[in-house]
Amino acid sequence: TSEFLFKIMNRITLAGSMFLGTIAVLPLIVQGFTGVSALTIGGTSILIVVSVVIETIKQIEGQLVMRDYEGF
Repeated sequence: TSEFLFKIMNRITLAGSMFLGTIAVLPLIVQGFTGVSALTIGGTSILIVVSVVIETIKQIEGQLVMRDYEGF
């Protein structure tokens, strides 16, 4: 089972690294095609914004679940 988990972790890591690399290079590619450099948003900025949005959504969902939780 450890070998199976190792293979799964490698697949997940590879997919994640490819995604992060694409996000980091995407603003440069878009700037090259459009020629617009007035609004430059780096890949790191995009990652930060997306992670903040995801975390905010998780916190809102958690608050909604706690509101409906009756407990003991």
